[in-house]
Amino acid sequence: MSISKNVILPKELIPFFRSNHAGETGAVYIYKAIIKFSTNKEIIKFAERHLFTETKHLELIENILPKKNFSKLIYFWKAFGFLTGFIPSMLGKNFIYTTIYYVETFVEKHYQEQLNILCNSRQSKKLKKIIEDLMEDEIDHKDDAKKKIKNFTIFNKLWGQIITHGSNLAVNVSKRF
Repeated sequence: MSISKNVILPKELIPFFRSNHAGETGAVYIYKAIIKFSTNKEIIKFAERHLFTETKHLELIENILPKKNFSKLIYFWKAFGFLTGFIPSMLGKNFIYTTIYYVETFVEKHYQEQLNILCNSRQSKKLKKIIEDLMEDEIDHKDDAKKKIKNFTIFNKLWGQIITHGSNLAVNVSKRF
């Protein structure tokens, strides 16, 4: 995935990219918290691998979205991302994998919504390819986590619903601020 400053971001996608920036920032902090608080070597390796990808995503989005359009609540997204990594780290690896599975399931839908908005003009082909590449990485993260979930309990499903609703709220707020 190449970083490109010459991608034209249509006005109607600025709120989406503001939320993408907030979300990728949150993702970086989810993995930072997991690395900081988990003692499981398998989890730490998993988190480090995905942190690398999410950091690249964040850099890419920061090169597309004008800084003036970044979320005004960026410290809030860092804190919530950190909490979203910390809480499952205290509950065990199954909750960590569940967290990543639900976050990435949500993000996949969010990126697909953006692809649906883009027209097939030459101008948006670069942007469409970037979003497709971002989405593909997130699907890989989702699939990686899903393979590692040992048992999907009612508590995992409840936690997943909290993650999904929290992600939806974060996107709606970050699109505006």
